[in-house]
Amino acid sequence: MADKPFWQVTALDDMTEEQWESLCDGCGKCCVYKLEGDEGEFYQTDVSCQYFDQQSCRCSQYTNRFTLVPDCIQVTPDAARSFDWLPNTCAYKLLAKGQDLPQWHPLVSGNSESVHLANRSARGKVISEKKASELEEHIIAILIPEDDEADPLSEIEPEPVN
Repeated sequence: MADKPFWQVTALDDMTEEQWESLCDGCGKCCVYKLEGDEGEFYQTDVSCQYFDQQSCRCSQYTNRFTLVPDCIQVTPDAARSFDWLPNTCAYKLLAKGQDLPQWHPLVSGNSESVHLANRSARGKVISEKKASELEEHIIAILIPEDDEADPLSEIEPEPVN
């Protein structure tokens, strides 16, 4: 019997930094702005942080992100368990809920492009905050945390990214 992958046998709190970082599927959705309404509801926009690299779907300033963007949120095990605004497809959130990684996750597929090929990333679907008008004008959906199938950005056809 083959050994199970680390994410199936290691609690989020017990993962090494390397294991934790490898859970990120590179969808880039955490780099896309969400707005919180007066009643605590969250709205998805199609506007990304200025440091979001549209091609790689990664932060171009990852090491310095908290200095450059003071309100950038670090995803921790506690955050994975409590942040309703994390994408329902987020590996951290899925594992925190006791679910497994989807087939398109790079750790499962062995292909770093699989998240994009499955249309589960922000690639080609967002604009930089440097080019956007008011965030309120870029709301594309209300986020419903209880709806595990809701994935507003995945419903958008991607544009080619240069």
